[in-house]
Amino acid sequence: MKVVADLHMHSKYSRATSPGMELETLSKWARIKGIDLLGTGDFTHPEWIKEIERKGIESDSGFLQYDGVNFVLSAEVSCIYSQGGKGRRIHIVLLSPSIEVAQQVNERLSKKGNLKSDGRPIFGMSAIEMCDIVLGVSDKNLVIPAHIWTPWFSAFGSMSGFDSLEDAFGERKNDIYAVETGLSSDPAMNWRLSALDRMQLLSNSDSHSPEKIGREANVFNLDRLTYGELYEAIRYKEKKKLLCTYEFYPEEGKYHFDGHRNCNVSLHPQETKKLNGVCPVCKKPLTIGVLSRVEALADRPEGFTPKNAVPFESLVPLKEILADAFGKKPAAKAVEEQYALLIKAFGSEFAVLHASHDKLKKAGGERLAEAILRVEQGRVKKVAGYDGEYGRIIIFDEKEKEREAGQKTLSEF
Repeated sequence: MKVVADLHMHSKYSRATSPGMELETLSKWARIKGIDLLGTGDFTHPEWIKEIERKGIESDSGFLQYDGVNFVLSAEVSCIYSQGGKGRRIHIVLLSPSIEVAQQVNERLSKKGNLKSDGRPIFGMSAIEMCDIVLGVSDKNLVIPAHIWTPWFSAFGSMSGFDSLEDAFGERKNDIYAVETGLSSDPAMNWRLSALDRMQLLSNSDSHSPEKIGREANVFNLDRLTYGELYEAIRYKEKKKLLCTYEFYPEEGKYHFDGHRNCNVSLHPQETKKLNGVCPVCKKPLTIGVLSRVEALADRPEGFTPKNAVPFESLVPLKEILADAFGKKPAAKAVEEQYALLIKAFGSEFAVLHASHDKLKKAGGERLAEAILRVEQGRVKKVAGYDGEYGRIIIFDEKEKEREAGQKTLSEF
């Protein structure tokens, strides 16, 4: 059974999130996107887990169902502490097999921090202690380092992380079976670090709004749609139940290059080296991004592919494709209308993005079909994100848009 899963997102109880991050809206968008399994996000928040328990139907599968969509109990926690004479800040994704087990985790964590303060609570404990608590409740819980390369809050982050999972998790390293690559890296970048070979490389949206779910996702082959099957698929890489991942182009992530957003400075790692890591505008240290960090820790050359590597697909959200193809903003009414028509025609966004060229041309026109083909083949221009600024993927350059100005536009459909 093919299962598309997005395991990491946030609820309306997290800071800087949409009020639409609730079961009603999430289930609606899961169907629109073509997602079979969603993380609940934020099960550590007392009000959110009450809402989940009240609205969701928990089954023997270990998942909850709401309006025809399956949810797995998930959360993200923030560990801020000192180790080795340096401040550390690591975000960790938790998956749990039942409400009962999740509540036991919450009971223990409530003694260490304020769970009501935020959907992503902050603890002054090490990543090792977090593992001890969560896995002490149940060895069926999963502990997954979140967006492992992000500069400020991750296991390998340039500003507050470590150089190895062993440094970050000590002996608990052997209880870590997967890592989340994050929006600013893709599996190919992670393949350069041999220490990650035994890990499942998972990709999730980390979404704060319903429309962003599924911008990254995992495709599993499960015998049954149960938590036990998901656990085995993540825990035992050798079973090859992770078929592929859907990825952002890493350049589109917020921390791919180095730079300073306030100084409008974006730099490739080679340029950063020439400047000794100092911003040419304000003369302060640059925010070192994901590509630089991968280069620093890699023990393999660019382009290396490990044996039995799980494949991945680089995708661009459909509304962004429509906007680029027809010179509109993603939120434009014409884009919204064409998006709705395509979802109706194909069933889901992922179905549109994987449709044949002929079917796309028939449903949305030659330009849309060409745009999706270019994304699929990687024939796009990539403007890298840096220091919290999202990057951009450009499908048609300005000269092409000028030549096509007289042809049918999106508003004419």
